[in-house]
Amino acid sequence: MSESVLTGTPATLATVEDHQLRLALEDANLPTLMLVLAHLTGDTKWLHEPYTPRKGNPLDDNDSAGLPAELGDEVRAAAYDAVTAVREGRLVPGDLTPEQVAEYLEIALGEEVPRSYGPLLSEELGLLSRDVDVHEPPSGFSALVVGTGMSGLCAAIKLQEAGIDYTVIEKDPDVGGAWLENVYPGCGVDTPSHLYSFSFDPNTRWSRYFAKRDELHSYFARLTDENDLRKNIRFNTEVLGAVFDEESNLWRVTIRNPDSSIEELTTTVLITAVGMVNRPSIPALAGLDTFDGPTLHTAAWDQSVEIAGKRVAVVGTGASAMQLVPSIADEAERVLVFQRSKQWALPHPNYQRDVSEGVRHLMDHVPYYSGWYRLRAFWNFSDRLHADLQIDPTWEHPERAINAANDRHRIFLTKYITDQLGDRTDLIDACVPDYPPYSKRALLDNGWFATMTRDDVDLITDAVAEIREHSLVTRGGEEYDADVIVFATGFKILQFLAPMEIIGKGGVVLREQWGDDDARAYLGITVPNFPNLFVLNGPNTNAGHGGSAVIAAEFQVRYIMQAIDHLVTHDVGSVEIRQEPYEQYNRELDDALGHSIWAHHGTTTYHRNAAGRVVVSSPWKYLDYWKRTLNFDPSEYEERPAPTSV
Repeated sequence: MSESVLTGTPATLATVEDHQLRLALEDANLPTLMLVLAHLTGDTKWLHEPYTPRKGNPLDDNDSAGLPAELGDEVRAAAYDAVTAVREGRLVPGDLTPEQVAEYLEIALGEEVPRSYGPLLSEELGLLSRDVDVHEPPSGFSALVVGTGMSGLCAAIKLQEAGIDYTVIEKDPDVGGAWLENVYPGCGVDTPSHLYSFSFDPNTRWSRYFAKRDELHSYFARLTDENDLRKNIRFNTEVLGAVFDEESNLWRVTIRNPDSSIEELTTTVLITAVGMVNRPSIPALAGLDTFDGPTLHTAAWDQSVEIAGKRVAVVGTGASAMQLVPSIADEAERVLVFQRSKQWALPHPNYQRDVSEGVRHLMDHVPYYSGWYRLRAFWNFSDRLHADLQIDPTWEHPERAINAANDRHRIFLTKYITDQLGDRTDLIDACVPDYPPYSKRALLDNGWFATMTRDDVDLITDAVAEIREHSLVTRGGEEYDADVIVFATGFKILQFLAPMEIIGKGGVVLREQWGDDDARAYLGITVPNFPNLFVLNGPNTNAGHGGSAVIAAEFQVRYIMQAIDHLVTHDVGSVEIRQEPYEQYNRELDDALGHSIWAHHGTTTYHRNAAGRVVVSSPWKYLDYWKRTLNFDPSEYEERPAPTSV
């Protein structure tokens, strides 16, 4: 574009914008565009016959809405007129009630959306705010956040907006958490990109419908810089532990600085945002230290290690392996995949799809387009599946499924896998799981099954027992030569907040209260004996039925900000969840989990601890968790008065 156009008259610029808009509308997702039209104009005819979107595949964007071309053109033309009128000030969009938001979405999706979802959906659309009006804190009030991953940055942004004095401690040299540390080939998100950004600052410029690592990290780095958070972050610094001082109502936090010196900080509120995927788990295999080549974990990838022309052994077949193996198969001489358990994987039509420049223009410049697109993705990728994951005690085949709908998922996914394997029928038994779909985390297929059929890829279904200087030996005694070993073996998920030593009221050690693998919290956020300690992405907050961890983090941060406002407005030094509501919540949680697919014992899973209790997964629909975290209730907490002096 020439400089004269960029610096031209308003009329010239309008002409350029009009041309860009017309081109972009050719790429529009019509169900989303019809929602935008109804929202901007207040005319709901665009959601009714003859324009009503025909119901599509839940995982598909249904871009054409099933409409004939002439109706699609009519919708685009009307959208062009409406957007132009808004831009020129001739049209002012009206407000939608939460009930209308749910109603409109229901029509566009072609399936029931309960009106009770209206307020939650309105928050996601940006019509209702999740911000908490925090009153001015007293002198000396502060918060300390541990971690600058997704949830830590969310907390930092909201603390800063509220005028709270805060510090963030980060063990890495930059922000991003998992999206800084994970750089293995193929690394990316398995949540739709447009769900994987904050509702208060959505990313409208994703280049892929399922973004890769670099773009994800860039989003969080941009948020950090635009909100000027770095001035409050201490990088390359690790929290070793924290002790609650009952006399002062302060947390005394021990940190190790970049120069290895030890320092103690004090803070009123301690917020941990370390997540579940920050400490890699490497199996204790005999002879590991004798291997003569590089050994890597996907979460600690060394980009200097040469893969080209090497025999690469990949131990594990979870989410990171499913992304990694197809990404290196063309480069490596041979890939040996050591599989402990088979995985169900979903074929998502958008997984390898780029977002066109036209769609990015719509996301950027058409009011509410990105919001309505996000709502459709939220519904299709989250709570609509929840009912299919509840155990039907009368179902006759619990070994293969938990209800009739879940069995239909099994049939569909089995056919998909066998189709991908083609004439390699010898791989069917090794690839088709024998447990119900979703009882383990459902993965998205990155070409995994097709990759298993390659002549230069070996799928080995016997577990590794020993590692030698140049090889891996299975329990059955088979030996496989390798030049590089990659552990795609996940994280120490069940050891929440490890290795920090956190000591609460009366000298209670959190690790001892929880045990090695049985972390519990009220709402996944707060724990008895630990006043003013709030956990983000804590136990039983991982929605196994889909959605986005970003959304749950926003719920949790709002709840914490309400607790902070209570502290500063009621002359309260600390709040501590009482035992009764904590125990009642966990009884309800365990009961709900007991009726869900995550309690199915047909396979091993990191969701459960050694005693069989589900520690990671949440049994709640997003609507349920939204309701439970919507309002901080002081009656559920024991309060200590603020000290007269510090």
